[in-house]
Amino acid sequence: MQNGVSFPLSNLQLELLKLFAQNVADQDLIQIKLLIAQYLAQKSSELADKVWEEKGLSPDMILNRHFRTTYSSSNL
Repeated sequence: MQNGVSFPLSNLQLELLKLFAQNVADQDLIQIKLLIAQYLAQKSSELADKVWEEKGLSPDMILNRHFRTTYSSSNL
């Protein structure tokens, strides 16, 4: 049991609960959500860049790839 809560919470959830235990103005809450979203988006982008680099991918490889499925009249 951690901080009087009987189910498992992550360290992030605990910190947010501490913050939200205070009376936060709606405008501040919107800004906090935006900051969190921007942070997670940046981390995702960095991870994607790392994977692209490890796999030797480039935007040109993706743009020049044919993704459409070929259909024949017998399949319609």
